[in-house]
Amino acid sequence: MTTDLDIRGVVIPAAELSWRFSRSSGPGGQGVNTTDSRAEVSFDLAGTTALPDVLKARALRNLDGRLVDGVLTVASSEQRSQLMNRQTAARRLADLLIEATAPPPPPRRPTKPSRGMRERRLENKHRRGEIKRLRRSTGD
Repeated sequence: MTTDLDIRGVVIPAAELSWRFSRSSGPGGQGVNTTDSRAEVSFDLAGTTALPDVLKARALRNLDGRLVDGVLTVASSEQRSQLMNRQTAARRLADLLIEATAPPPPPRRPTKPSRGMRERRLENKHRRGEIKRLRRSTGD
């Protein structure tokens, strides 16, 4: 199964993904200890030529804590079959890259509270202060 990943309209070829398989500690029957069902996919984010420089820089900045020497690794061992774990790992890698290459949100435009909102806030403060003043003892 060699599939390309589609990240924001940019296709990452399967040749840039490296796969490793190992024994899964997850669910299984008698053959669980003999099959290599755990799938691990690695993508050299720092050395890729598939992503444009803008997306690559954004992903490197956002995934800084997950990268080891510029390589992003995702593993999956939830399923019993290697094929299902491969698909899950590839989907997780794609989701991570899509989220990491998202453009930053537009800057917040500061606004002032409306006149009515200010008046309601002051009225609530006054009412609360009255409640607390009435709770005080008179000093008898």
